[in-house]
Amino acid sequence: MHPERIAAVVLAAGASSRMGRNKLLLHVAGETLVRRAVRHAAAAVEGEVVVVVGHDAAEVTPETARLRCRTVHNPAYARGMSSSLRVGLESLDPATEAAVVVLADMPFVTASMIATVAERGRRGAGLVASVYGDDAVAPPILYHRRFFAELVALEGDGCGKRLVGKHPYELEVVRWPAAGLTDLDLPEDYERLRSELRLE
Repeated sequence: MHPERIAAVVLAAGASSRMGRNKLLLHVAGETLVRRAVRHAAAAVEGEVVVVVGHDAAEVTPETARLRCRTVHNPAYARGMSSSLRVGLESLDPATEAAVVVLADMPFVTASMIATVAERGRRGAGLVASVYGDDAVAPPILYHRRFFAELVALEGDGCGKRLVGKHPYELEVVRWPAAGLTDLDLPEDYERLRSELRLE
């Protein structure tokens, strides 16, 4: 697979209802969470980077300024992550052969991790999942274009994980420490990270 035809789709449209404010605008190590995620994605893949925005789009979009990416708006973001994934995949250049899906609220997912998943795709893998600890499947996950139609047809959160489970014989796994799965859902999650890691 040609490296320039492996894209990244960063999902950044959620309402952060449990946080009480938009968590993607929280600062992590001197930059907002969404900017950190997009910067890592842009450094990891040679293809295009599509950022799907929705809730607070007018505030989230400027955080991607001067990064190598393109933002697209999901007007139906309240319907869940699957709707944002659909918008992201359908907006990709038709020449794109595969996409690495990244969640903007996972601060410990690095450019190196995304690049490792993308490299498996470059070598020919059509489905590459990150597994944290013993068995937690989560992004970054690479999907070859042949899976796009099936993926966008699924509804509800966790659709990407469900697709991975349906194709075990085509799946390659990249394993990461369980701590890498940390995301920010509640105010105490953010305060704990600030305390433990001295985040700004």
